[in-house]
Amino acid sequence: MPRLHGNSVLPLFVLFSGVCCQAATILTANLTNAQEVPPAVPTTSTGAARLASFGTAMFVLNDEMNALTMTVTVFNIDFTGSQTPDTNDNLIAAHIHASATAAPGVNAPVVWGFFGSPFNDNNPNDVTFTPFATGIGGTITGKWDAPEGNSTTLTSQLTNILTGHAYINFHTVQFTGGEVRGFLIATPEPSTFGLIGAAFLCLAGAAIRNRRPRSSRG
Repeated sequence: MPRLHGNSVLPLFVLFSGVCCQAATILTANLTNAQEVPPAVPTTSTGAARLASFGTAMFVLNDEMNALTMTVTVFNIDFTGSQTPDTNDNLIAAHIHASATAAPGVNAPVVWGFFGSPFNDNNPNDVTFTPFATGIGGTITGKWDAPEGNSTTLTSQLTNILTGHAYINFHTVQFTGGEVRGFLIATPEPSTFGLIGAAFLCLAGAAIRNRRPRSSRG
């Protein structure tokens, strides 16, 4: 690693900041029954307990911030209506909800639908729907493009999405208001972690060297 002298720390900081600003934004969501309002307790149509539904989602907001790509996998929700004999777990809709007041325990309106109604992934339609070959659940991929939205746009919702005021929600026959949801949380990319670490080590090293007393010649 090259040694840093004097004001060489500042160009490193500027370079590091510039690289970070150019990176795509990664967001993740952990979907659970407990995050619904009120919390969902899945049962069959006869009242018997059924397996809790859950899932994970990853979103990539591109550099231009005009497209949000997602991959979502959900377990124990029937994606086809035939993965289980009961109807309570049948998937009827899936959306992203957002508002300035959205928070754990607080509902928000639909801003973009990608399954069922409303359906907004239509300019163009990027949805890929893949039920599990065995088991209950499936994976959905899609992309929220700039012209799309449920009486809104991606641009209008960026602040809510990037500040933790948006959640993804899956709705079933039993829970038409939502059976499993998770808030979108921004996460640094692995490359960004590497840059942060490298920059920290360089800056720390420079600070240590600058604090060393200089030897005087006798």
